[in-house]
Amino acid sequence: MSQHQRKPASARDAGWLMASDGAAVVLAFVGQMILTHMLLAEHYGWYVVAIDLYASFFLIIDLGLPTILTRDGAKRPSAVVSAVHRIYRYQFIAFAGFLVLLLMVKPHRLFEFTPPLALLWTCASIALVHIASYAPRSGLRVLGEARLESMTKILERFVTTSGYGLCAWFGITSVEVYASCFFIGALVGWLSSLIMLYRIAPVGRPRDLLDLGQAWVTTKHMLLAALPFALTLAVLPYIVRIEKFVLAIHYPSETIAIYHVAQLAWLAGNLAPAAMRAALLPVLGVSKDNPSEFNRQMQASLDISLGLTGVGVVFGYSIVRLLLPIAFPSEYLDGTHGASALDIFTLLLFGWACTLLSTPFYTAIIAGDQPWRFPLFVLSVLSFAAFIGWLCIVILPNNATSALYGAGVASSLSACLLLCLSVAVSQQYDLFRMNRNQLGFVLVCVAIMCLSWFNHSWMWVLGLASLRFIPQGLRAIRTTIA
Repeated sequence: MSQHQRKPASARDAGWLMASDGAAVVLAFVGQMILTHMLLAEHYGWYVVAIDLYASFFLIIDLGLPTILTRDGAKRPSAVVSAVHRIYRYQFIAFAGFLVLLLMVKPHRLFEFTPPLALLWTCASIALVHIASYAPRSGLRVLGEARLESMTKILERFVTTSGYGLCAWFGITSVEVYASCFFIGALVGWLSSLIMLYRIAPVGRPRDLLDLGQAWVTTKHMLLAALPFALTLAVLPYIVRIEKFVLAIHYPSETIAIYHVAQLAWLAGNLAPAAMRAALLPVLGVSKDNPSEFNRQMQASLDISLGLTGVGVVFGYSIVRLLLPIAFPSEYLDGTHGASALDIFTLLLFGWACTLLSTPFYTAIIAGDQPWRFPLFVLSVLSFAAFIGWLCIVILPNNATSALYGAGVASSLSACLLLCLSVAVSQQYDLFRMNRNQLGFVLVCVAIMCLSWFNHSWMWVLGLASLRFIPQGLRAIRTTIA
């Protein structure tokens, strides 16, 4: 192991993570193009549901431990490798218990359709390997090496998409084979992150863990400190997947395939707030005992969010409108299986803006001294998402088309509540008061654009006023780069 070390920096690290996520998104988009052209819509729907199902089911095995490593690891870089070893020990114990639970519960039986058993086991393995990669990637990030973390993500996606392309070249149409390519890519991503961590982490001793804080003193302290984040992880995946699961229970797998194509670009956009959260958390964790620095980082992060929102919505819609008809078969856009994926994506865009603007606030909840607020916050959002999803997908619609539009509306309404609650629970009232006019202005502009695009109206040009915050965001980036 090396003595090389850099300190985390929110804007720099977020830049690396967003750049890598952008590259990974392009590769993932190509992969989804291949899948939709090589697989029947029914089989593609199977694959989508199986991946989401096991990613949600197994995520609790994470135990919230990589999150507290991200929060505390920058305090003692020499303790990072020892922390990863300890995290793996507890996660393996949790895995054994959940494997037994999986065999007993068989969650795939909740749905009207039954994917092949080989596909289910492969997708479960993908979920487990992804969880294993969180700890070493968190370790790289707290060492200031988000650039190396980014490389592992790109490598994973490159291997997966290359495997898809090779299968397509040979004319393979088996969904199980394509899932195996995804598993190999995930495995390469995990192993590469471990190797890089061992190569660059400072040499340390096991007792260095005590310098990370009270949470790392004993097993009891560690698990209790991570428990709020573990409970959060038990419900967090369902916030972005709840509409898909409700659709899967009441409609055929082809309907899920349409919604997933619409959600692909939306999920790609959500990588921006995810990257900001990942980069901001170590910085807030270090500065939480310094109120002036904490507030400066929060304001800078919100300025970056304001600057990104308008350009993200305009750029995202433009790219998706251009690429969807080229990239995917016509059945995903012409209403063959219900609504057009492009129209659903337009409804999802407002929710993306709310999620991006809420990022500084809910990251402050995680970094704060009352982490129990975060699972309560997430549980409140999930409860609302389940209710509004049931109302908009099951109760109000009378056909698959209306249900798909209802899913898009429900997703954006849930994200709107996410923004409102994140401000209240984080108790960042001063920050909100200083920026409420800007927040309101941006959201109105985004709403005008989304509704205009959905109704094919020229009024969307009025929403371009949101681009006025770009210089403000650029200034904030310059002040936080280290």
